[in-house]
Parts: sequence; C-alpha cells; structure tokens
Amino acid sequence: MGIEIITILIVLGLLALMAIGIPLGVTTLTVSLVTAVLYFGERAGFFIVSANVTEVLHKYELIAVPFFVFMANVLERSGIAHTLFESMAILGGRFRGSVAVQTTVVAVVLAAMSGIMGGEIVMLGLIALPQMLRLGYDRKMSIGIICAAGALATLIPPSVVLIVYGLAAQVSITKLFAASAVPGLLLASLFIAYVLVRVRLNPSLAPIYDIPETGLPFVQRLRFLNGAILPAVLIMAVLGVIYSGVATVTEAAAIGAVGSLVVAAVRGELSWTMARDAMRRTALTVGSIIWLVLGAVSLIGIYNRIGGGDFLRGMLTSLDIAPIWVIVVMMAIVMVLGTFLEWIAILFITVPIFAPVVQDLGYDPVWFGVLFAMNIQIYYLSPPFGPACFFLKSVAPKDVELQEIFAAVMPFIALQAIGLLLVLAFPDIALWLPSLVE
Repeated sequence: MGIEIITILIVLGLLALMAIGIPLGVTTLTVSLVTAVLYFGERAGFFIVSANVTEVLHKYELIAVPFFVFMANVLERSGIAHTLFESMAILGGRFRGSVAVQTTVVAVVLAAMSGIMGGEIVMLGLIALPQMLRLGYDRKMSIGIICAAGALATLIPPSVVLIVYGLAAQVSITKLFAASAVPGLLLASLFIAYVLVRVRLNPSLAPIYDIPETGLPFVQRLRFLNGAILPAVLIMAVLGVIYSGVATVTEAAAIGAVGSLVVAAVRGELSWTMARDAMRRTALTVGSIIWLVLGAVSLIGIYNRIGGGDFLRGMLTSLDIAPIWVIVVMMAIVMVLGTFLEWIAILFITVPIFAPVVQDLGYDPVWFGVLFAMNIQIYYLSPPFGPACFFLKSVAPKDVELQEIFAAVMPFIALQAIGLLLVLAFPDIALWLPSLVE
C-alpha cells in the first residue's frame, strides 16, 4: 500500500474517532498503535510506540511545563492580577480608553509571569470585563481586547507553546524566548493602537475613568505602583536568569514556581489549601498536556518510520513556488488544522515535518517558531473552536453570548494576521534580539 493511501487512511481514522467523541490524546495514540501493529506486527509495533513515547518523556526541558503551570495557578489564587490591574489603571490616569489599554498592559505582565493562556483570560474576564462594562465601555471592544490580550501568553515568554516547539524542532528555547518578545510587544501595541484610534473616532465607545486617584499628578500616582513591584521582581528573576545564561529554562521555571509561593506568602495568601488546590489544578492541566504529547509523538513517530515524513517533506520542497510561499503554505496548513485539533497535537504533527524543510529552504527555525506561535495565537481566537472565547464565556456575565464573543474578536484576529505578515516579511523583527543574547 502506497504512503499516499496510508496518509489518507490515518487522517480518516483520526477524524472518525474524534467525530464519535474520543479525546484527542487517546485518538492519536490509538491510530498510532493500530498503524504500528498493522505495519510492523504486534510485538515490534508496541515496542516502537513505547520507544517514541519514552524518548520524549526523557526530555529534561519538558519539566519546565509543570513548573510554569504551577506558577500560574499560584499567582491566580494570590490575587496579584486584581492588585496589578488597579495599580495600572490608576497609573494610566484620565485618558479615553485607559482601562482597555491598562488591561492590555496587565495581560502582557501576566503572560510574562505564567506562560499559559487559559488562566490569564479567566482572570481578566473576572476583573477587567465587569469594570469596563460598568464604566460604559463598548461591549464588543471590551470582550475583544480581553480575549486578544489574554492570548498573548502563547507568544510572550515564558510561553509553554514555545517550550514545546523547541523540544519538537530541537532548537534553543532561550533563543525562542528572545525572538518572541518583540513580536509579542508588537501585537500588544497593535491592540492598543486600535483601541486608541477607535475611541478617538468615536468617544462614546470608552468613557474616561474618572476617580480621584487618576486626577493626581503623575509623580503622586507612582505611589500606587506597589501592586506592580512583585510581578516585576518575579519576571526579572525568571527571564533574567534565562537571558543572562545563569540558568536553563527548566531551572528558571523552578525559580518561578518557588517565587510564586514567595509572592503569595508576602501577600498573606499562602496556605496549605491554596497550595494543594494549585497542585491539583497543575496535575490536571499537565496530565491533559502529557496525554496529547504522547498521542501526537507516537503518531508522528510511526508515520515517519513508514516514510510519511519524507513523503510530506518531498511534497513541500517540490512545490514550484518561491521558498517564502512554502512557508505561507505551512502557515495555512496550521490554520486549517486549528479548526479541529488542539495546538499541541498540531505542533507535534507538523513541526517535526516542517522544521527540516524550513532549514533546507535556508530559513531560521527560530523565526519559524515565532511564526508558528503567532499562528497558534490566531487559532486561540478563531471560531468555531476558539479556546480563548470559551474561556471568557465561562466567566462572563450571563447575557454575553458566545456568538457575541466570536464577533468581538474578529478585528483582533485581523490585527494578529497583520502582525504575522509583518514578522513573515521582516524576519529581523524576531531575530535581532536573539542575536544580542548569543
């Protein structure tokens, strides 16, 4: 049987199992086991699958994931997001759209402290959305900025997406973190510019945040920055030891996990109940990630062994188009897969095939990793799956419908696409900072 037919059967098998409600991790693992047994026999097939799974679980860098997830869970329970939002809102002063702008700034800070997206959108949905709705901000703009800014955690280091990409593509996670910082800030700047332009054209979209503290001179408002001190120290500790070369990403993640406990203790929020709950939620999150990793790694491992990787790489490199358009085709494939697969499955299925092609075409896999993460960020907002939209729906007021959330994020999806095209056309946006930390 030709590799073309096998590829079609594997895709149909995945779609059929997902259609009947089988979890994605179990689906990919089942398809890989069936393919391995049919192709190599029962004993050899099971051995190959277990060998692929064991290899990825031995990756030292993978330990960073539970550390960063634990850090995010502790910070979520410590109330630091609420304090940070209030401090930044007061510091911003009295200008139209200030609360939406400060929401974006807080989202960037939270992303730099957590590395995961879901908890950040939940926090912003609980803190910022009621505030903006109470002040009379436009509903769609408020909903859209929370989803879009909250999804920045897929790109702002220490992004878990970038950690897993680095493992799959076998590139430096430190360089990926450095490369993603500027594109992440670029997207945040696009969001802020969009809000400021819209409220300038239509002032009714965003009333001025008029409380006594915002009317104080700027120097006096600085004393309200106490809520930003602890987040700043934690971010500097985690990212500083990575970029300075003092510690690896995994060691920095451990520092962040311990630092989050210190932050909770300083705020008087540390307790056995809170720590136990954070560990339980970390185990649930990481457990689901590991199942997806196991299934995707086993599937792509078997597919490569039967020649599927070479087949797909040959198809991509044989395209009679300019190399940059091959990258565009890869991005389009990721977007299509995002309509029915989890990001981690998309990553492990595509990156081991795409990364060698990217290098053969003469491009930097670190740059491609940033493009991939930006694409995943678009996936987080895009219907019909749009995890960010579902996260916000879970905590939004009851009158906020899912269809309204999907409509609200559309302008921000367009802004993300603009950011992606800018990094695609001008790779130095991503690559100049890694060249400084080498």
